[in-house]
Order: sequence, then C-alpha cells, then structure tokens
Amino acid sequence: MAKNLDLEEQEQLDQLKAFWARYGSLILLTVALALGTFAGWSFYKNWKSGQEAKAGALFDDLETAVKAGDVDKTTRVFSDMRDHFPRTAYAEQSALLAGKLQADKGKAEAAVATLTWAAEHASDTEYRTMARLRLAGIALDQKKYDDALKLLAAADAQEFVGLVADRRGDVLLAQGKKDEAKVAYLQAWKALDPSVEYRVITESKLTALGASPSEEPAKAAP
Repeated sequence: MAKNLDLEEQEQLDQLKAFWARYGSLILLTVALALGTFAGWSFYKNWKSGQEAKAGALFDDLETAVKAGDVDKTTRVFSDMRDHFPRTAYAEQSALLAGKLQADKGKAEAAVATLTWAAEHASDTEYRTMARLRLAGIALDQKKYDDALKLLAAADAQEFVGLVADRRGDVLLAQGKKDEAKVAYLQAWKALDPSVEYRVITESKLTALGASPSEEPAKAAP
C-alpha cells in the first residue's frame, strides 16, 4: 500500500514538475507584472497626492494676493501654478480668480491670456464657460463684438445658459440690435432661477427696452 502511495506521489510530483516546466516562467512573469502594476499605482497615487498638496498651498498664496488686490503677485503665482500644476483643479480656479483681478485692475491683455488658458485647458465645462463669459465681457468693453459673440457661442455649460444669454443681449444691444437684444434678455430671464438675484438686473434691461417678461403670457394668449 505504501508503495502504491509512493508511486502516486511520484506521479503527482512528475506532473507538477512538467507543469512548472511549461508554465512556470509565465506564472512568474504574471506575478511580477501584477506586483509592478501595484507598485506603479501606489507611486502614482502618492505622487498625485503630493502634487495636489503643493498646488493647494500655492492656491492659498494666490487667494491671499487676490484679496489684497496685488495683481503683480497674483500673476506671478498663477504663472507658477500653470507651469507646475496645470492638470489640477487648483490651476483652473486660479486662472478664473487671477483673470478677474487682472481685468478689474485694467490689465486686459494679461486677463485675456489667463482666461484664454482656462477656456482652452480647463477639464470642466463649467470652468471653460466661466472663462469665456469673462473673455466676452472684456471683448465687449473693447468693442470687439464679433469676438464676444463667438466666445459666447462656445460657452455651452447648461448651468450658465441664462448668464450667457444675458451677456449676448449686452453685445447685441451695443451693436444697436435692440430687437435681437430683447430676445436674448428674455431667454436669459426665463433660464435664470427666480432665486438668482441677477434675474432682477436682466428684467430691468428688458424694461428699459420697453419689454416686460411678466406681460408675455398676456401677449401670447389668443
């Protein structure tokens, strides 16, 4: 009986040796790849976490500069953010903050460069739309009406439909196209939530043009 068991064990051992001879290298390679992938993923997570932490600290510096109205420092800090951490959400937020301050301080050229970067590189549609809205405002101030309308046409985040339509109305009004401006303002008024304070401003623009959204249902009735 013991001899039979020895023969069975020997046969199993021979089968195991044959199996390893055939598949051993592949198994070891698979294990090595799995371990390498895990190590690489861990490294990436740690690297990304470190990038976010550094970008967050830089964003704090930018916010401080913006609150102080220091446009030169804000521009420098944003440049560092853009150059070293362009793929973080902090970079997108920094561009919007820096661009607004630059525009408010009369640095239109710098504001256009900053906001254009956000419009082209921001990963979120909302950030790209906000950047284009502000760029359109600058273009309107510079009487570059066609440029403003092109920017607004590309500002397609659903959350900003009302504000985009309102800005389009401003551009059309500046061009002397009052009827088209009324249509845009009415579209904006309908799209803006009643709880949004800016809706009152849009309504005042309509009123100034001799149109009132509250009268529309009566006009539409047969």
